Amino acid sequence: MQDQNLNSNITLVLGGTGKTGRRVAERLKVKGHAVRIGSRSSRPPFDWDNERSWEASLKDVTAVYITYVPDLAMPGATDAIQALVNQAKHAGVERLVLLSGRGEPEAQACERIVEESGLEWTVIRAAWFNQNFSEGAFIEMVLDGKITLPGGDTPEPYVDADDIADVVVAALTEVGHGGQIYEVTGPRLMTMTDVAADLSRATGRQIDYIDIPHEAFIAEITNSGAPKDVVWILDYLFSTILDGRNAHLTDGVARALGRPPKDFAKYARETAASGIWRTAA
Repeated sequence: MQDQNLNSNITLVLGGTGKTGRRVAERLKVKGHAVRIGSRSSRPPFDWDNERSWEASLKDVTAVYITYVPDLAMPGATDAIQALVNQAKHAGVERLVLLSGRGEPEAQACERIVEESGLEWTVIRAAWFNQNFSEGAFIEMVLDGKITLPGGDTPEPYVDADDIADVVVAALTEVGHGGQIYEVTGPRLMTMTDVAADLSRATGRQIDYIDIPHEAFIAEITNSGAPKDVVWILDYLFSTILDGRNAHLTDGVARALGRPPKDFAKYARETAASGIWRTAA
């Protein structure tokens, strides 16, 4: 059963089984909030490709955490966000919290739709997730000991999904976050070489970063059988976003939570201790 209380102050968590959504839902439940998971497998189901499925998910909902898969930069995302906002207003939703991306003009177009909704809103613009290396597309590379990506030496201030979830929950449940754009990063700029070094120290084995041509990377991802939308977004991110535009730190986590963000090295140590990167001897 997805809802703790079907008739009062339900928070709909779209992408509630994903990296941030799962964490947000868990935290809300611990705080005693009624939660409804929005995913294709939930009951009622929520499918971004089927607007008719949204009405049931929005019934009796007062707040929505919006994550759009695979990314707000995808063609058609603005239409989907506008349609969701329209339905949310009709359903009586009061508060929207949108997960967005740094340095993505297309994502900022979606932000404007939420900001102009007439509802209370908060936007969270996130840097690349630490968890991409443990729950996402790059975990197999860590296990293989070779991070083969076209990242060059461009630094990125990786942010932890736990920090994002804490900011989201604050925006959903506390006063004072309405009308805020929180751009969230980790505390340190890191190149892929730095990432590999931290992962090596945490796992106790050598993990190397191998910079490969962008075209070769996309061909490899395509040949692996990855879904077309995943190939598209990886192509977009590595060819467009990872160009240095986001190579600066922000204070979003500290502004929202009153504490510093988690460092990648701490994330790596905690994740290594969980055993998820353990390989056969």
